[in-house]
Amino acid sequence: MTVLVTGGAGYIGSHFVWQLVEKDEQVVVLDRLSSGFDWAVPPAAKLIIGDIGDASLVRSLLNEYAIDAVVHFAGSIVVPESIAAPLTYYHNNTCKTRTLLDAVVEAKVRHFIFSSTAAVYGMHGLAPIAENTAVNPESPYGRSKLMTEWMLRDASDAHDFTFTALRYFNVAGADPHGRVGQSTLGATHLIKVACETAMGKRSEMNIFGNDYPTPDGTCIRDYIHVSDLAVAHYLALARLRAGGTNLIANCGYGRGYSVSEVIDSVKRISGRDFYVRICDRRPGDPAAVVADADLARRELQWVPQYADLDKIVTDAFNWELKLAQLQAAK
Repeated sequence: MTVLVTGGAGYIGSHFVWQLVEKDEQVVVLDRLSSGFDWAVPPAAKLIIGDIGDASLVRSLLNEYAIDAVVHFAGSIVVPESIAAPLTYYHNNTCKTRTLLDAVVEAKVRHFIFSSTAAVYGMHGLAPIAENTAVNPESPYGRSKLMTEWMLRDASDAHDFTFTALRYFNVAGADPHGRVGQSTLGATHLIKVACETAMGKRSEMNIFGNDYPTPDGTCIRDYIHVSDLAVAHYLALARLRAGGTNLIANCGYGRGYSVSEVIDSVKRISGRDFYVRICDRRPGDPAAVVADADLARRELQWVPQYADLDKIVTDAFNWELKLAQLQAAK
């Protein structure tokens, strides 16, 4: 059996590919390398440089490598960018996924795992968000992901395949073995930005609002270690192969940390101080986004190993140190 991983040279996708290789799975990665890196793909995996929107290429890969499962990470992921360029996001995340699904159905691939997002929920209160919470995405990014969930549900009802959609909360950290990490230039994730500021790659960083109804006034998010998320994907694959039914599940820890707590952790772990500017709120930022992830734990038998903010920050900062060494060696 061979797994096709779209976007497998990117941040989350590459961690999952390493997980597959460690499990002795046969892996084909399809990535156009717009934000991913060829060096992030393990040598044991086959890297094909191409676009999921290329229907003939996708069909040939599904048939040539006898793919039994597709794990779909490829797509655009920056919320503010999606607001500025909504049609680009609907094209990359929705239209191209429709092309991919058409090929999957035609090739009779049995299993599909989709990289979804907590952005499908939109604005809710401070309580943890469960999967039965009403979905009301407030950005083209969130809506493009929700549309894909709808397509998966409808296509699965009509054709012979099962799917799992994992709704990520705030993914952070890096491979504890130092093989891969968040390497995209201009990344907007808070922990990445804070680590880059600690490294001196940025002169300062911003806190967008300190007047939210939270204990310290800054936004609260549920940060999940990327390696725990990779394991969740592998468990989802095993569940589908064992005859599991369709599943949409949150991936988070059920514990939130504020922006200020994250910055304090980065300063403490790095041993470096840096300037933080307090700015106005950004439109659409919820006060808190925390997962109720009981369903994933129960259905996937998922037991996170790195559910600790300092561990997440330590691995993220160590990756920044490694990137600096690699850049200095060039």
